Amino acid sequence: MASAMISGLIKSKSLPAEHILVFDRKPKTNSDLHDQFGVTAMDSANQLAEKADYLIAAVKPNALLETLDKLSSHLRKETVIVSVAAGVTLESLASALPKEQKIIRVMPNTPCLVGEGMSSITPNSTVTEQETETVVTLFSQFGKAEVVSESLIHAVVGVSGSAPAYIYILIEAMADAAVLAGMPRAKAYQFAAQAVKGSAEMVLESGKHPGELKDNVCSPGGTTIEAVAMLEETGFRSSIMQAMQACIAKSDALSKK
Repeated sequence: MASAMISGLIKSKSLPAEHILVFDRKPKTNSDLHDQFGVTAMDSANQLAEKADYLIAAVKPNALLETLDKLSSHLRKETVIVSVAAGVTLESLASALPKEQKIIRVMPNTPCLVGEGMSSITPNSTVTEQETETVVTLFSQFGKAEVVSESLIHAVVGVSGSAPAYIYILIEAMADAAVLAGMPRAKAYQFAAQAVKGSAEMVLESGKHPGELKDNVCSPGGTTIEAVAMLEETGFRSSIMQAMQACIAKSDALSKK
């Protein structure tokens, strides 16, 4: 995810590469990032913490609080801490940081890797509107980003964070059906994936309700309405909603541990 963020920032030319400071505990990762992107590798996490204006903590959730606690004495008060760790609340983040530290919680998803991510941006009360907008702009370089209240984070996980997995299952099932009808496997994946990508783009670009777009494809007595009728009969819509509700409930439970 960190590599995806760096790549997006470099491609957008929103920041000079040398102004992006990085540190990883593995020296080879630091040198690889420098060689690939031209970013500035720091000698230590403490050095990075002392210099960064916006410190993006792209580490595993189970290691995040310990990492931030170790860095806390090296942070400047005006530094904005940006966490991309799932399930770690603003309150938990604040417990590992100096009092009144600026914190923003971000929930990205894996399509950030191809520049089509969706990220929620959730600041704490000490972050200014301008600082929040800066982070929105940064995360918009590899997809889209929107400010969301922390009360909606679990819904974000269901509708965006975990959602690529649902879509991959849909694409796989569509391709399987095409293969059953005689289409070669590679071509089936291409047709199915492009259909999903194009349909999503129409929702975003047209501003029309998804139901209206669906109606426009369904000719009276045609093939599409036959398929839609079968989806309704087999509980497709209900299955998606139930899956998301399970995902949201699991996210809520994990955040309380």
